[in-house]
Order: sequence, then C-alpha cells, then structure tokens
Amino acid sequence: MLVHAVTPITVGPTEVARRQARYDALSPAGIEVVLTDLHPDGPRALNTADDVRRSEALVAAALSEAPDCDAVLPDCVLDPAVPADGGTIGGRPALGLLRLTIGAAVAAGHRIGAITRNEAIAAELRDRVTAYGWDSSFHEVSVLDLGVEDITDPDRWAAAMRPALIAARDAGVTAVVNGCSAVETADQDPDLPLVLDPIRTGLGVLAALGSGLRSRL
Repeated sequence: MLVHAVTPITVGPTEVARRQARYDALSPAGIEVVLTDLHPDGPRALNTADDVRRSEALVAAALSEAPDCDAVLPDCVLDPAVPADGGTIGGRPALGLLRLTIGAAVAAGHRIGAITRNEAIAAELRDRVTAYGWDSSFHEVSVLDLGVEDITDPDRWAAAMRPALIAARDAGVTAVVNGCSAVETADQDPDLPLVLDPIRTGLGVLAALGSGLRSRL
C-alpha cells in the first residue's frame, strides 16, 4: 500500500528527511509512506488558530493533488482536511493519525488523554475528538508549553511530558496520545499511562485493516 503524506507546516528538506526516516522505521511491512513538504508559503509552526486553519487549507490542496497512491495522509495528529467520517480527499481514502490512534484505544477500552506543545494545538485536538464522537472516552489535553524547535529534542519533550503523564495517571487515564507525530517517543514507563505514538499506532491499525482499504479502491 502506497500512502502519500504531507507535513502540516513548512519544514525544509532536512526535517522532511528526518520525518521520512521515522515513517520508514515505523511503517509495517506492506505499507510505504512517501512524505513531502507543505507549500513553501505555509506556516512554520502551529502557534495560533489562524496557523491551524491555514495549514488545513494547504494540506487539503496538497493531498488533493497527490500523485498516484492508494491513500493520503496528513503528517499531523490534528488530521487536517480529513473528513470527520473518514471519507476521501481528491478521490482517495483519507487517513487520519488521530482517528486511527484514538479509535484503536477506544476499542481497547482505554480512558484516553493527550498532550500537545501549545494551547492552539490542544484546542484543535479537542474539537477533533468531539467531531469523531469520542468525548465520553476522552479525559483532557495537557499543554506542555514547548516551542516548535522542541519537536526535534526528544529529551526535552520527554521531560516536559512526564508531569503530564503523572497527572493523567492520577486522573484515571490509561493511554495518552503524544500530540505531535514528528516526536521520537521515549521508552515506556510501566508505572505511567501508555504513550501512543500516532505514527506507530495509526499505521499499525492500518496494516491490520489494509486489505479492506485496498478492496474499496
């Protein structure tokens, strides 16, 4: 299965290569994800609601014009441009990392939370969870107050995330979505909620259901 993906912000060739390497490492057998950068005039970070909306419009345009592939995928846990019911973009099945990840966690009976680096991303993630109809299984989003440069600093990200995971555990949360698909997640602490890497989890679900997706094409 060939999946065409696009970044939600303009990141440049070095960061595209780093993110592509994550897909190469985490994609199950039989799934290939090809990642491209967003439009050169796209936002450099999702720091405001306006950034989020501009990203969504540019992602929709880029995925609508994607080359021949089996499905399209925003490289973003906010699922920009993905219809709430799944659906298609440009006539191809639209995959959402958040939709795949939380859907699997809900099916497994988890009480779910999430962490994001800022409030603008947290607000959009909350709206997405509501649109997908998972409010009853979702606790809350914890905001880490990190910058876009911290996405490539896994140690700083993990240090900021730990207090949020402790608070989530104390609130009865059993699984937490790491709210940035481009972050390298740390080793799992068995005393804390399960941390869900959106790429690893989402593509794992896709691998299990991939034959069904191909039959719709």
